[in-house]
Amino acid sequence: MNNLLLHFFCVAAGGAIGASARFAMVLAMQSFGFRAFPFATLTVNIIGSFFLGLLLAYAEQQPVSETTRLFLGVGLLGAFTTFSTFSVEVVALASQGELFKAALHIAFNVIICIAAVFAAMMLYSTTVK
Repeated sequence: MNNLLLHFFCVAAGGAIGASARFAMVLAMQSFGFRAFPFATLTVNIIGSFFLGLLLAYAEQQPVSETTRLFLGVGLLGAFTTFSTFSVEVVALASQGELFKAALHIAFNVIICIAAVFAAMMLYSTTVK
């Protein structure tokens, strides 16, 4: 199998798992009654940001194959996190006059997800040295 085809397969396989995990998170959050605020999107963005930060920190210390990076980083975590869904939810909240919820959604996702990447990288660098 040539590298390009292998790379597409890695992204597709990771993406199938990531998208399925995101859907499972939405169902789980809905079953717990979280419907008034898009907590599922926030949750997957935080988790995805954390694990992408962990992958990046690991890759700085240890060699990571291109197929692993594509499978985990682009496929699985790329499909698991939901920035496009997040964007639609912000617009929908704003259109419904829920400006405070829209602003809160933006602030939580941006600040907490960046903090999650930073935390993962710091956690990894302090535990692996």
